Amino acid sequence: MRFSVIFYFLVSIIVIGLAVGDSGCAQIGAPTGGPKDTIPPRLISSTPLINSTSFSGNKITLTFNEYIEVKDVQNNVLVSPYQKTTPVIEYKLKTVTVKLKDTLLPNTTYSIDFGNAIVDNNEGNPLKNFTYVFSTGKSIDSLDLSGRMILAETGGTDSTMMALLYRNADDSAVRKRKPDYIARIDGEGRFKFSYLPGGSYRVYALKDGDGSKTYNAKVETFAFADGPVTVSTSTVPVVLYAYTEVRDTRGLIKPSLKTAAEKKLRYTAAVFQQNQDLLTPLLIEFNKPLKKFDAAKMVLTDTNYKPIAGFTPLLDSTRKKISLPVKWQAESRYYLILDAAAFSDSSDISLSKSDTLRFNTKKESDYGKLTLRFSNIDLARHPVLQFIQGEELKESFPLTTPEWSRPLFVPGDYELRILFDDNRNGQWDPGNYGRKLQPEKVIRLPQKLNIRADWENEREIKL
Repeated sequence: MRFSVIFYFLVSIIVIGLAVGDSGCAQIGAPTGGPKDTIPPRLISSTPLINSTSFSGNKITLTFNEYIEVKDVQNNVLVSPYQKTTPVIEYKLKTVTVKLKDTLLPNTTYSIDFGNAIVDNNEGNPLKNFTYVFSTGKSIDSLDLSGRMILAETGGTDSTMMALLYRNADDSAVRKRKPDYIARIDGEGRFKFSYLPGGSYRVYALKDGDGSKTYNAKVETFAFADGPVTVSTSTVPVVLYAYTEVRDTRGLIKPSLKTAAEKKLRYTAAVFQQNQDLLTPLLIEFNKPLKKFDAAKMVLTDTNYKPIAGFTPLLDSTRKKISLPVKWQAESRYYLILDAAAFSDSSDISLSKSDTLRFNTKKESDYGKLTLRFSNIDLARHPVLQFIQGEELKESFPLTTPEWSRPLFVPGDYELRILFDDNRNGQWDPGNYGRKLQPEKVIRLPQKLNIRADWENEREIKL
């Protein structure tokens, strides 16, 4: 009896110990459900088969291995040659159905590029760049034409543009009718037309502002090849330089809220907040346009009130800004004496009183010294060196020798570009399709430039 009690006691301890041990290792939680599905849908059958020839119907059925959706058909799906009437594309469960509405051309290869429109129903994984191809003739055309589009003014790209292709067309076709083929332009500016027959084509790129697929407004960004391109087995890629002939200023000027007219004439100047830059004019801005401006009554002096000559104050076209282009001395103090009678607005209101503006100039150590040495640069193309911050052109300098330097340069981070200034007017000029004039071209240099204050900044640049 005693043995039985001891035995059951030991068994109980062992069982409790095992339970405690298990509870120390086990974790309670919801099942993870396995890894996330990242596999796109897969085509398992099509009617007719891909690359079918002698196609004569108007319906195509595609069946996939899982439930799918077709998203944003209008922006994703391209049918080539271009269809006047948009095909009807529907999906249900695992099937996509395409119903063609246009009469198909004889002996022609067609492609339906779905882009990234087909995705699985659960995770939205896209079947990238899926293309269905068929021919109404006895063979599939297999030639292609590739190229790149570059924004001529900046050397950048624009993936919202499209490439247009016209077969056996004159140079007015891009203004009159929709293209025969359309291709997407990717983030690096590249495009490709596939399944083409051999022959002569005209190539364009367009930012289609009104959806017409034609170049009909000078505010649309546009590019054109100089002449017809012959597509064959040895066709080289084309490069298109896009430009906007006329700036679109709509929406840039916001209507100002009506406020009570300010009667008092007053001015502001940047030197109230910081020392005067050695490289730029002193700028004074008035709150109202000036009717009267007497430059002789603006006197710049040193601290001993000795007048400083050699410059002329300039009033800009808005008649609100006056600039003083002075050759400033570093770490110096200046006085600008403003006679109240020198300025008045359209109501003959002058400054309330004469004033003296006291300010200092910056130190040379506030700037960096910059030297750039270029190799493989063609000076005969009249290159202009551009310094860009964001998308703003901060400085530009014509290059006449392979080495360029400045003893004083404003510190900061810059992107470098080279403008090839064909007409030597110091600025970028757009193209003109009517005159078959290509835009001036800008290239972006891959090297970013960080200019440090009080530092000798040097850089070797190979184009």
